[in-house]
Amino acid sequence: MKKLLFLITCCFILTGCVQKAYKQTVIYTLKVPVQEEIKSVGIRGNDQPLSWDQDTELKKINNSDLYQTKVTFITGYKFTEVKFTVNGKYELQNMPNRRVEFKNSGVTHYNAVFNEP
Repeated sequence: MKKLLFLITCCFILTGCVQKAYKQTVIYTLKVPVQEEIKSVGIRGNDQPLSWDQDTELKKINNSDLYQTKVTFITGYKFTEVKFTVNGKYELQNMPNRRVEFKNSGVTHYNAVFNEP
């Protein structure tokens, strides 16, 4: 009887500790000042579908110096961390990652300039 009561108590405690996950969409817009030939612009980050191992591509907006992508996360966190890349090279070397705070609405617009904190 004590074992059964212990198991039931453990089940309640364990299920109460599960963090609820939410769908969060971030629209990243990056301004890349004129520099050497740009072959690729990407973003890397902590949370799936982003990865620190490979770029998620940002697409050029018309003929401007702006690039954009939309990323949807399923997460229990209220933020994520990212860095942008140009031609596979990270921005903000030896500096902290960019911290993107999610909006309560579930859609966040994040604007940045490459290599400027």
